[in-house]
Amino acid sequence: MGKFVNNVEEFFDFCKNNEVIFVDFRFSDLIGTWHHITYNFNSINKETFKQGIPFDGSSILGWQPIEKSDMILMPDAQSAFLDPFSADQTIIVFCDVYDIYKNQMYEKCPRSIAKKAMDNLKNSNIADMAYFGPENEFFIFDNVKIIDTPNCSKYEVDTEEGEWNDNKEFTDNYNTGHRPRNKGGYFPVAPIDSLVDIRSEIAQTLEKVGLKTFVHHHEVAQGQAEIGVYYSTLVEAADNVQIYKYIVKMIAHLNGKTATFMPKPLYGDNGSGMHVHMSLWKDGVNLFYDEKGYGKLSQTAIYYIGGILKNARSVAAFTNASSNSYKRIVPGFEAPCILTYSCQNRSASCRVPYGIDKKSARIEIRFPDNTANPYLAFVSLLMAGLDGIKNKTIPVGPMDENLFELTLDEIREKGIEQLPHTLRGSLEALIRNNEYLKPVINDTFVQAYQHLKFKTQVWPVESRPTAYEFKTCYSC
Repeated sequence: MGKFVNNVEEFFDFCKNNEVIFVDFRFSDLIGTWHHITYNFNSINKETFKQGIPFDGSSILGWQPIEKSDMILMPDAQSAFLDPFSADQTIIVFCDVYDIYKNQMYEKCPRSIAKKAMDNLKNSNIADMAYFGPENEFFIFDNVKIIDTPNCSKYEVDTEEGEWNDNKEFTDNYNTGHRPRNKGGYFPVAPIDSLVDIRSEIAQTLEKVGLKTFVHHHEVAQGQAEIGVYYSTLVEAADNVQIYKYIVKMIAHLNGKTATFMPKPLYGDNGSGMHVHMSLWKDGVNLFYDEKGYGKLSQTAIYYIGGILKNARSVAAFTNASSNSYKRIVPGFEAPCILTYSCQNRSASCRVPYGIDKKSARIEIRFPDNTANPYLAFVSLLMAGLDGIKNKTIPVGPMDENLFELTLDEIREKGIEQLPHTLRGSLEALIRNNEYLKPVINDTFVQAYQHLKFKTQVWPVESRPTAYEFKTCYSC
């Protein structure tokens, strides 16, 4: 994100010059939900940025017990930007969380963990900078209905682009018949692409708050879109994801629509991922480039890939953090679960992009999605990759064939691991394998995270009957 201020002094000058009335302090919880508290600008001063802002940590899922609930938000002045949606001029500031009981940055604060990971990288002597470029796909629907009661479970999403609307009578418009169809949404022009104007509005708003965009387009599924944002450092890239999701949802809302980053809202059509591009640098040199290497990747990059793929089953607990995640990563929908790497091959979990050079050399991990807390997703990928470099881990591959066409027997014969098929499987893998995270994520965090996910995702989903179960089991 482009910085509007560089320090606390500039922050207050910027606020006065822009006639700011409110300051909105925001932080991310374990899941990645953005929370906020809003102060009148006249009620804060430079000391606020030193002493922090008190709040109730026991009211945040998975954080503090009620008898130790007081915590402190530490604002980061350099993260500030004007809220493009508030009726009264409001500036948004990212915060980290401070633990008053241990006199340290909070071990369950995702943004603090991300900063700790960057410090660990610099102290490793492997690299001094890590760049991340997430690709956040999303859906824009016209309507969503949800029922979840003891005797009824139902959802219904709708978009005028859905082929199920071919025979619909529209009350305020006629049925145009121009639709992308199942898996037919990649790059069609209007009127098939009905989202071009709303994507342009989102892109312009992202630019307004400091994110640099370079492309937007319709994605493969009906009602699906993507807007390309330039890469950044780990913490800033994760900050950008939070801003991106906020702006996408708000622009959709203000246009009378609803946006979702849910991985798999439509059965039988492509889901939404968060493909993550990564590279390591040291002293201004890209460590992932080698003119003579496979796909122009260095041996360091290959080891980094090896570390991610070796630890991927537990990494997925962070990168694919919902039960819905595992409905997306199935063969045939450009969402790979087979843990190998390849050049240009989108059926592999790790893709080496075409045409890389000494500046653009990078890898792309394709299995993550947007239910991930971006700070934790990027940290887990980085720590797994560094583990691979330290242990010189050689990944399975490269494999340049269409991996979606392999049978399970062929996958086993080739000795290729797969991602877990459920969130439970990923969380159990995290419990068994988390040593690579230890420099920045401790046992307290792992226990809190997996317990929260079991409580809010695994057990509730596993205990609920579905419509398909009624379809296949009711007459047994």
